[in-house]
Amino acid sequence: MFEGKLLAVSDLHVAYPENRDIVRNLRPETDEDWLIVAGDVGELVEDIAWTLGVLARRFARVIWVPGNHELWTPRRDPVQLRGDARYRHLVQLCRDLGVVTPEDPYPVWEGAGGPVLVAPLFVLYDYSFRTPTASTKEESLAQAYKAGIVCSDEFLLHPDPYPSRDAWCRARLEETERRLEDACGPDGPASVLVNHFPLVREPTRILRYPEFAQWCGTDRTADWHVRFHAKTVVYGHLHIPRTTWHDGVRFEEVSVGYPREWSRPQHPRTGLKQILPTP
Repeated sequence: MFEGKLLAVSDLHVAYPENRDIVRNLRPETDEDWLIVAGDVGELVEDIAWTLGVLARRFARVIWVPGNHELWTPRRDPVQLRGDARYRHLVQLCRDLGVVTPEDPYPVWEGAGGPVLVAPLFVLYDYSFRTPTASTKEESLAQAYKAGIVCSDEFLLHPDPYPSRDAWCRARLEETERRLEDACGPDGPASVLVNHFPLVREPTRILRYPEFAQWCGTDRTADWHVRFHAKTVVYGHLHIPRTTWHDGVRFEEVSVGYPREWSRPQHPRTGLKQILPTP
């Protein structure tokens, strides 16, 4: 057994100079530390490559999952790939850097708290986290537009070649569920599940604007932490870093977020969150 730690961070948003400084200061405690990066590194491929390259040189292993921001196609990005093609481009970028992606074999953490399968997931959202009074996706979206609470994904995250983001989500769910069943089904090992979006809806209940929840996950993953023997679930996206428990399983939101958020005096300390061994 080695002496390293399994650490995690997400929502680095390195387009902000202050957040780049945070990345420059992220350091392992030992040469054996692993780092989970749970999405939203940035929007530009160049920024994503810089960040993951810096971290891959420092940590023994880096594990990445895409957030919605990596999947955007901003006009200012020289890489104008959209949808699944953009995702596949980022997967290859990661592989060139030695970074583990959702398309690679799940690594096994053999350190303290292990052995545990670390499963990076790419599961989107399907608008099933609807507003409280909506019974359909269309009704929920209409309420969000009326309230002026609309995720930029509607304009920048293209689902090509799928007809919609929820159709892409369904395809990802089917593929990911098959892999998890094979890797850690009924008699499988314990796991750490990593996804940019929360796997259960409960963490979204405290959002200031409940309309935003529909861009935050899918009901179809609600039992994955139980079915696939999760010791911990790691996620980001909400910019509400905290620890919660669901069905006896620890959920860690590891977001850094925007400078206007983390610079508030009452905001939790930004930086790396220890996943294993359990603090």
